[in-house]
Amino acid sequence: MQNRTVEIKLRLNKKESESLNKRVKKSGLSRESYLRHIINGLVPTDVPPPDYYNMMRELHGIGRNLNQIAQKAHVLNVLDVKRYDENADLLHKAIVEITNAVMLPRQIERKIE
Repeated sequence: MQNRTVEIKLRLNKKESESLNKRVKKSGLSRESYLRHIINGLVPTDVPPPDYYNMMRELHGIGRNLNQIAQKAHVLNVLDVKRYDENADLLHKAIVEITNAVMLPRQIERKIE
């Protein structure tokens, strides 16, 4: 907050205010944070559904299990380590991709005229 010293007063009509409040609520951000996203050219994403967090917990659990299996496999030299490692990498990439798609704001598309 220390670096934000400029205060801007903004007046909206009832319809604009309701629209802003509705979008802010869907994003799960504060009104100030939502507007900062817009100013910086980002489209805030909606709060992910509760199932997202359950799915991510499950994926992380699978990843932990794969890691434990991999550690044992490396020691015992019983498993196709290369294939396992490739699949573990795919799992990690899927987690990152899902998180980015659901959680991160996107750049606002601007038309060049």
